[in-house]
Amino acid sequence: MSGAAAAITLNNGHKMPIIGLGVWRMEGQEVRDLIFNALHMGYRHFDCAADYKNEKEVGQALAEAFQQGLVKREDIFITTKLWNSDHGHVLEACKDSLKKLQLEYLDLYLVHFPIATRHTGVGTTDSALDEDGVLDIDTTVSLEETWHAMEDLVSAGLVRSIGISNYDIFLTRDSLAYSKIEPAVNQIETHPYFQRESLVKFCQKHKIAVTAHTPLGGAAANIEWFGSVSCLEDPCLLNLAKKYKKTAAQIALRWGIQRNTIVIPKSSKVERLKENIDVFDFELSKEDMEAIKCIDRRLRTNNPEKFWGIHLFD
Repeated sequence: MSGAAAAITLNNGHKMPIIGLGVWRMEGQEVRDLIFNALHMGYRHFDCAADYKNEKEVGQALAEAFQQGLVKREDIFITTKLWNSDHGHVLEACKDSLKKLQLEYLDLYLVHFPIATRHTGVGTTDSALDEDGVLDIDTTVSLEETWHAMEDLVSAGLVRSIGISNYDIFLTRDSLAYSKIEPAVNQIETHPYFQRESLVKFCQKHKIAVTAHTPLGGAAANIEWFGSVSCLEDPCLLNLAKKYKKTAAQIALRWGIQRNTIVIPKSSKVERLKENIDVFDFELSKEDMEAIKCIDRRLRTNNPEKFWGIHLFD
């Protein structure tokens, strides 16, 4: 099965490609080149967010690709996310993203984080801090209220599927209790050093697909920003890479796919784009999956505390 063809069927019947491309930390012409290179290689799933501040550039690239006949709208899967400061302005925020992306509908719209912060204007995606330099949390907007506004987007035909992101088991359970339309996806950080088996199994048991952001442990980007440790240097992954004649990154992605999670690695390098999608011509043995299970460090590598002055995950 090719990367372009492999997909997970969501709880509403829509299909979501099991491998996608994240566009975080991409800017300007780099975005256009990235989208076109990825499309030529077979990528059909792009993971965006209002907070990445490049939806306009992604939209311009997609519009050009559609115009050239490189791909049709119905053949690609576009995810974007509601930012924290727009929880009380869900419809306006969604329409702003659609306008920037030059799309009539989104395949998937996620609540980026389970927290509302002071509104700073639709589309600004600022993280306002209070006088103490701590994230200015809005206590007047509940996650349930936000979710019902997300459900209205489906009814309005603006979004095909809705989901959550960075929700733990407790918050995911709550969302199931108050939802009329259950979350189709929970996008979380998970990789060999942060496996989160209980959360992954809970979501899958309740028919919520799991998307693994940071599926390679963040590698260079998160080492630079958060001082984290990359799983790609782990002897277990390096040994398996030799065994299967693949790279450590390909082993990590294949492990994620065999857990039945959607993986969305990011890279602007052509050779890495090719490498990341070339993971469908081999299968890790049960013994090797178990070996990777043993290297879990419960190590979160992507932590916004650096920017928010508060450790959200305590």
